[in-house]
Amino acid sequence: MEYIAHDADIAPVAALIADPTRAAILTALLGGRALAAGELARMAGVSAATASAHLARLLDGGLVDVVRQGRHRYYRLSGHDVAEVLEVLARVSARPPVRSLRQSRQARQLEEARTCYDHLAGRAGVGLFDRLKDGGYFAAHDLTDAGERLLAGLGVDVAGARRSRRRFAPECLDWTERRSHLGGALGAAITGVLLERGWYVRGKVPRAVALTDEGREGLSALFSGKELTSGTPVT
Repeated sequence: MEYIAHDADIAPVAALIADPTRAAILTALLGGRALAAGELARMAGVSAATASAHLARLLDGGLVDVVRQGRHRYYRLSGHDVAEVLEVLARVSARPPVRSLRQSRQARQLEEARTCYDHLAGRAGVGLFDRLKDGGYFAAHDLTDAGERLLAGLGVDVAGARRSRRRFAPECLDWTERRSHLGGALGAAITGVLLERGWYVRGKVPRAVALTDEGREGLSALFSGKELTSGTPVT
């Protein structure tokens, strides 16, 4: 095999992700929140000592960061690039069989609305992106002038998203819907505002979010052209 000197060495990263326990830990962190080692151990179904050993390897490999608050340590993905890799792997991987009613409920919640690291995914994310495109607010991989005004009215810092070092508004193929939701800096900025307004709230299932009554009314007002206040929607 011919060796190309400047090829990326993907094998070490692939090996880190390939372990089932480490894959479970990384998937748990796809919600975008920093979690304690004990919580990650519980979610991965392993002992605290085992989780700590795997987290040390993920830290050394640069896939996670640690946040210290006093004596406590919390872990998070090292960045959106890692999240994108995990989402791509999810799209090409087989889905695990559902073996209980609890797993079935959790799967439905994740399919309906979840965070893909820091942007909205699932049917909710795909639906929101469709409304932006169908309303003439997003075209040719960018916001239109009308889209800029719409999101500014919602409170989204579009200019700040454009200044970000990450891609502005890439389409992200949703692994459950097989259609695109909005990713990148803009997708993250929109999702941050939706959570701050209380239009979506995080659920008990990791990564899952739920649309609130206020959010349903607010989104309806937003796309019908009604004025929004900084708090609740005007209907």
